Amino acid sequence: MKKVLFVVLALAMLLSAVSVFAENSIEGKVVAFIPKLTGNSFFEAANDGAQKYAKEWGIEVKYMGSAVASVTDQLEVIQQAIDAGVDAISISSVDAKALDEKLQEARDMGIVVTTWDSDVSSDSRTLMVSQGMPSTLGPMLVDMGVESLKERGVDVDGAVKYVWHYSQAAVADQNSWYVAGEEYIKEKYPNWVAVADPYYSEQDPQKSVTIGEAILEAHPDVDLIICNDSTALPGQCTAAENKGLKAEDITITGFCTPSGMTAHLEAGTLTRWGLWDCGIQGALGCYFGAYLAAGNEAHAGETITVPGIGDCEIVANEALVPGDSTADVNNGVVLLPERVVFTAENVANYNF
Repeated sequence: MKKVLFVVLALAMLLSAVSVFAENSIEGKVVAFIPKLTGNSFFEAANDGAQKYAKEWGIEVKYMGSAVASVTDQLEVIQQAIDAGVDAISISSVDAKALDEKLQEARDMGIVVTTWDSDVSSDSRTLMVSQGMPSTLGPMLVDMGVESLKERGVDVDGAVKYVWHYSQAAVADQNSWYVAGEEYIKEKYPNWVAVADPYYSEQDPQKSVTIGEAILEAHPDVDLIICNDSTALPGQCTAAENKGLKAEDITITGFCTPSGMTAHLEAGTLTRWGLWDCGIQGALGCYFGAYLAAGNEAHAGETITVPGIGDCEIVANEALVPGDSTADVNNGVVLLPERVVFTAENVANYNF
């Protein structure tokens, strides 16, 4: 009898230990998914991915956004999410700090905040789902330009004239890629000449075309334009097409979805550009919002297995911002595992 009692107690203790480490189900959680703006191929593809995986996970993703990429509009959308009583907000921020106070208000009301694509202050959210560190993405942008310059016979060790075109300096991720890219250029291509400071088109599709045309008019001899923004890149290509320029005349590259750039590829305006799987990025932002809202915890240094996607490593915030601190629990950066360079040879393999 004592032996039986001992076995029962041992099993009870084991089951208790297992329950401590079991993850709480995220099923039924509601996440507000907020892009910088609606209608852009990158953000629509991110939403498509979020909706696809949400069905598999049993959560609801509310796509809430504005057609204008502005702080004022995002503040209004965040308030709408708060009023809707969502469990979590997952947002791509138009500004690195301007949303902090409003997002903290949401957190004070028990709403989990995650970010994806573009961050806010790390103490105003839990986890950030990042496409990669600046030290990876800055050089990637430059290297894509180098390959396209070589294709048209430009001496990349000579005085290549270049300029950057993206949304605005206040967008932390894009600006960090510019800074890292500039450092890479100084190290690898010291003879290159920046013909101007970066041009900004504020994630406005029409303005990206007019700014693109202004660049070409002000610098008709520019060799390379780097567009680290999914609105600036197609806008710059449209501007080149309006001027009758092709890939053999000028090199344009940057980040955008395959679907957003295929027409420009077919028109012969550029030969390569890059990105990451924004559908998975959007989905992960929602997953971790629901995961933490369900009462689970995440810590920098650990790996969490996401159903249907795989293992996701969480690293400290300083991976994105040197010197930034990381809270002991529910704070840090989730890094996407890979990025892709799109060309005529592989673009048909991607459907986002």
